[in-house]
Amino acid sequence: MPFYVFFANNTYFLMSMNASELLVKCLENEGVEYIFGLPGEETLYFTQALSESKKIKFITVRHEQGAAFMADVYGRLTGKAGVCLGTLGPGATNLVTGIADAQLDAAPVVAITGQGSLSRGHKESHQFIDIVKMFEPITKWNTSIVSPNSIPEIVRKAFKIAQSERPGATHIELPEDVSEAEAFSEPLPVTKTYYSHPQETDLRTAVELISKAKTPIVLIGNGVIRNKASQQLRKFIEINQLPVVNTYMSKGVVPNDYELNLFTIGMLHSKDYALCAVAESDLIIAIGYDLVESPPEKFNATCGKKILHMNTLSAEVDNCYLPELEIIADIKETLERLSTVRITQNDTTYAKTMKEVLKEKLHQKCKDPNFPIKPQRIISDLRTCTSDSDIVLSDVGSHKLWVARQYFTNEPNTVLISNGLASMGFALPGAIAAKLACPDKKVIVVCGDGGFLMNVQELETAKRLGLSFVVIIFDDGMYGAITTRQQKKWNNQFGSTFTNPDFVKLAESFGCHGYKITKTEELKPTIEKALNSEGIHIIDVPVDYSENLTLAEELSVNVCPIR
Repeated sequence: MPFYVFFANNTYFLMSMNASELLVKCLENEGVEYIFGLPGEETLYFTQALSESKKIKFITVRHEQGAAFMADVYGRLTGKAGVCLGTLGPGATNLVTGIADAQLDAAPVVAITGQGSLSRGHKESHQFIDIVKMFEPITKWNTSIVSPNSIPEIVRKAFKIAQSERPGATHIELPEDVSEAEAFSEPLPVTKTYYSHPQETDLRTAVELISKAKTPIVLIGNGVIRNKASQQLRKFIEINQLPVVNTYMSKGVVPNDYELNLFTIGMLHSKDYALCAVAESDLIIAIGYDLVESPPEKFNATCGKKILHMNTLSAEVDNCYLPELEIIADIKETLERLSTVRITQNDTTYAKTMKEVLKEKLHQKCKDPNFPIKPQRIISDLRTCTSDSDIVLSDVGSHKLWVARQYFTNEPNTVLISNGLASMGFALPGAIAAKLACPDKKVIVVCGDGGFLMNVQELETAKRLGLSFVVIIFDDGMYGAITTRQQKKWNNQFGSTFTNPDFVKLAESFGCHGYKITKTEELKPTIEKALNSEGIHIIDVPVDYSENLTLAEELSVNVCPIR
């Protein structure tokens, strides 16, 4: 590390360090707590410098994809960029899925990869691929360090871009020869990004739009959580008695028991009940919503509804999402300003009736005693065992739909779902990051038997770190969501079934606790026991996924049930 040599005339000379040491110093300056990754030959100088850091803990993982998912979840929960590390070639390619997931789900992440020496970048070379070019379409910005003294600017830019709205992934490449070269720079000051104030003319126009609407509805997006505006939104909707729906990414912004909370939209292949209320609306007030969260044609099928867009960024152009007004400003301040007056006297009759219908529909089969267990029963038993502050991470598969639909939340960032990329294998490594970011909260993974095995090796990482969390496996021996689609279209299935290991023995081989549910009444007490015990607990739950087809058939032919 550098040091200053002082002379008698009060002048000083900055002694050098190598580029890797400077990079670590810049990461410390950004407040980095953890780096998730694998070491490699081309990153030897960087990991050596990292070993001397007293501020950053390096989390050695078992696969780079797991490292990227950990950085992804850490970024979502803290708002600070999660950092992951891979070496060149296969180390970098293994990061791609998790980086793409962070990019589409607006999670701030900075990926660091090694690379071969600059002297061989112009020719075919062992393990050499153009990583910067490969990462370009899945990051907001990325670059290679070719000059050691550019590191402070590169690191500051990577973090600033990753954490600014709309958050996402950035990437820094560190070539092997650069990593050991001398550097004479210092980290740059970290400054906060501020967003513009809402314009008075825009606020007046918004008040006019909402006041003229007879049946407005609020569509809540993940931007409300990212901007920490949940309390301001709750005040805004309660003052004006506005019905709300949320995306998969914004569960918990509005409490479950708010009488006009019509829950979650986002079933891509069917007509969801919550969309009936949206269909009845004459104004959609989209707050913090990004198009990747739910396609506009699903909630604006005629592409003719009036839309009021409130976000920190202008709306993506879409034929079914053409706002009458865009308020591009700080979301929290916009809602605070709009909450100073009672805006509208809207008709909430339909929304209140729909709420009662939804409560009835969503509670069906939650106490079904049959075995294998209905997904509604699994989610219901889980919810009775958890508190409002516990964190549930849903992997991708049929269970994701059931978590989004049936798991009722009262606080933001308590249900994390891979939504934009919808990547299987997200939840188990994500739980490690969730427990590190929120050590006082209980963490639960809900996954299918397919997704669980995609990153099962990270159980060793979690065990080594001494973490405690619960994994619930929906076990049906198939890729259930695909099977449902095949059965619905052609009444058969192909290529979607497999066999599973003994999950109890598998858990025990990692030093974890394993349970196999053999009757429905065992589930709730097993979850309770696991949640109240130290260590990692894996619960194998045979699931009756015939409910998937029943649900798909019911909703696809559904005409709004109270019309």
